[in-house]
Amino acid sequence: MKIKLTSVYVDDQDKALRFYTEVLGFAKKTDFSQGPYRWLTVASPEDPDGTELQLALNDNPAAKAYQQAIFQQGQPAAMFFTDDVKGDYERIKARGAEFTMPPTDVTGSTIAMLNDTCGNLIQLTQLARY
Repeated sequence: MKIKLTSVYVDDQDKALRFYTEVLGFAKKTDFSQGPYRWLTVASPEDPDGTELQLALNDNPAAKAYQQAIFQQGQPAAMFFTDDVKGDYERIKARGAEFTMPPTDVTGSTIAMLNDTCGNLIQLTQLARY
């Protein structure tokens, strides 16, 4: 078994697509609509056939409540791994991202947290090398 897709709820799919591609650097993978429904995913340009992230509209009351609750608790909606969290922090910050936590050493890794402007906190993680 493999994980091929995971989702994050967003309050605006167009704004999310801009943020996840132009600020974070992901590539648009799929984007199609049928009526009011839009299927929108991004993937890492380093692994374009790897795991996709669906930018799912939070138009369901349960999805919106979940998204707001984890944001208010300071919990990340998604965690992305990097080999250079400090370099990515500088690159993403220069593109206008608002970080709620700069790169911080924690047990076994260095993490940073940012606001995706679409209702979520995103954690960047660099695992420690021993």
